[in-house]
Amino acid sequence: MSTPTDIHRYLAEFDDIPGTRVYTAKRARAGYHLNQFCMSLMKAENRTRWLADERAYLDEWPLSDAQKDAVLARDYNRLLDLGGNIYFLAKVFSTDGLSFVQAVGTMTGMSTEDYQAMMIAGGRSPEGVRSIREKR
Repeated sequence: MSTPTDIHRYLAEFDDIPGTRVYTAKRARAGYHLNQFCMSLMKAENRTRWLADERAYLDEWPLSDAQKDAVLARDYNRLLDLGGNIYFLAKVFSTDGLSFVQAVGTMTGMSTEDYQAMMIAGGRSPEGVRSIREKR
């Protein structure tokens, strides 16, 4: 059986994966209200209010300033760092009229076409940097 120290050490290893954010319980706790805001956009009346005045709608939620700023900037990578879950964030980019492929493509710095072609071809190559700390 793992001790609390072991589990924290284990979870910290996820931060060593370049370009990847593992959705841990810690991230879930940090992003609870952010993800609830996203889910609120499932209702048409909330989407209407959001699109009319994004900042005012965000201010109704107990989000951190960093979370609010990242939502307004549509900085999805930052939102993942701040506890956002990609499946909840999908409600934001869907409200903006973006497909999942379009939105996730923006997170890679690739065009939608290049991102889609890469994924159809099997995704990113397993070759390359696999550890931030060890630079290998």
